[in-house]
Amino acid sequence: MDYDNKPDNYYNNTRYEMFGFYPEDAKTLLDVGCGEGTFASYIKEKHNPETWGIELMPEHGEKAKKILDKVFIGECESFIEELPNDYFDVIYFNDVLEHLVDPYWVLEKIKDKLSENGVIISSIPNMRYHSALKKLVLNKTWEYEEHGIMDKTHLRFFTGKSIANMYKNLGYKIVTHKGINKTKSIKPYLYNIPFLFTAMDMRYLQYATVVKK
Repeated sequence: MDYDNKPDNYYNNTRYEMFGFYPEDAKTLLDVGCGEGTFASYIKEKHNPETWGIELMPEHGEKAKKILDKVFIGECESFIEELPNDYFDVIYFNDVLEHLVDPYWVLEKIKDKLSENGVIISSIPNMRYHSALKKLVLNKTWEYEEHGIMDKTHLRFFTGKSIANMYKNLGYKIVTHKGINKTKSIKPYLYNIPFLFTAMDMRYLQYATVVKK
C-alpha cells in the first residue's frame, strides 16, 4: 500500500469535527491510526486522559511517541493482543477501518479492550457521497484516486446503513450514528428529485458512529 504520497496534512489532521463525540469523563484513550499524534494530543490538552496510539508508518509514529504516552508502530492487528483488557474508555478509528483487510475481526477483538462503559468512536467514508455515486452510477467508472472516497489505499467500502449493520452484527450497541462533513453543493438535492428526496445520505462525506459493548 502506498501511504507515502498522501497530502501534507494526512498524518497530522486535527479532525475537529470528531472532538464533540469524546466523553469528557474518559480517562484512557487509544487512537488507532494516530498519525503524528495531533488528534490525541489535542484531546490530552483539553481533558488530560492517558493517551495511547497505533500508527502504521514509522516516520509518523516516531513523532507521535514524543507527545503521546504510549505508541505502537506497525499494523494495528499485530498489537491488539498486547493491549490491556477492560482498559480504554475511548478507542478512536478516524478513517481507519476502511483501510483494513478485515475491520470486522479488528472490531471483534478490540471489544475486550474497552472499559465497562467504554466506547468506540469511528469516522468512515460514505460510498454514497454524491460525487462518488455519480462516478459509479452515471459515469460507470470505478477508478481509484490518491485520496478521498476512492482512495487507492481503501480496502473496504461502506454506506451509512452498512456501517450501522456492521456494529450491530458484531454485538455493539449504537449510541450515535450520523453523517458528518456535509457538502455545500446543491447537487445532492438535484440528484434526489427523482428519488423524492429519500436518498439525502449522499450529502455526507463520512459517518461518525459511537458504539459501546
